[in-house]
Amino acid sequence: MTKKLSAKTLKKSFLNWFFFNGCSQQAESMLGMAFGQSMAPVIDELYDTKEEKSEALQRSITLFNTEAQVGSICNGIVCGMEEANANGESTPGLIESVKVALIGPTSAIGDSLWVATIIPILLTIAISISQAIPSAPWVGPVLYMVAYPLGTFYLSWYLFKLGYRSGLEGMSAFMASGKLDKLTDSMTMLGLIVTGALTASYVSVSVPIKIVKDILDPSTGEMLKDQVLFDADTMLNNIFPALLPLLLTLGVYHLYTKKHWSPIKLMGLILVMALALTGIGYWTGFYA
Repeated sequence: MTKKLSAKTLKKSFLNWFFFNGCSQQAESMLGMAFGQSMAPVIDELYDTKEEKSEALQRSITLFNTEAQVGSICNGIVCGMEEANANGESTPGLIESVKVALIGPTSAIGDSLWVATIIPILLTIAISISQAIPSAPWVGPVLYMVAYPLGTFYLSWYLFKLGYRSGLEGMSAFMASGKLDKLTDSMTMLGLIVTGALTASYVSVSVPIKIVKDILDPSTGEMLKDQVLFDADTMLNNIFPALLPLLLTLGVYHLYTKKHWSPIKLMGLILVMALALTGIGYWTGFYA
């Protein structure tokens, strides 16, 4: 008799992954324990003996790491392969090999699509709405708290079902067609564009250096008070708009990627610089 996973079991497998994919993350197997928990109801339905179930669980909790939302397609594919294995149409070794092979492409697509693109876009929309409605700034955060989990759920559930339906053949055909590289490059480019737009819109750095003097208006003979003769910030923005925010962002990026500074250390540096420059401003009279 051919064994077939029920819709209830597939849904339970997905929900286990969706809600617990980050709860057991550790250095030894990364998301391996969460993957095993996701596969537990599948294994329980497909296999009869204790030995078969134990073997299937052991191969499910080995090293596994991916971006959790897009990575749910791996769970769907492995569900289909476990179903095939229970019917004698696959092997445990093939299941383990496929699981490891899927880590790279799903991580690349997930990080580019979800982490670097969709989340920043949602945050930008939420922040913009909060700034546009000063009387109700809570609208933006509430919108994000609703849109993010719903978007995450439907994307993950769709990919999980797609992985189960298309199986290894569908994923292999997709990768062999070259569409994976194009999709990854496109998502990376879109993520960079979004990051650049966020930098220009929300990173603010100014040089409050001005030359202010009283000057005589020759046409009227009137003395004009506090006229700005030179404004360093305006001059820089006329030459290269948002140059200082760009330099600050590139500097932070360099320290984070090349010097391996932690986020806490970077925030501390920015705080110290802000305090020091503000103190200099008051000491010299620029902020007086």
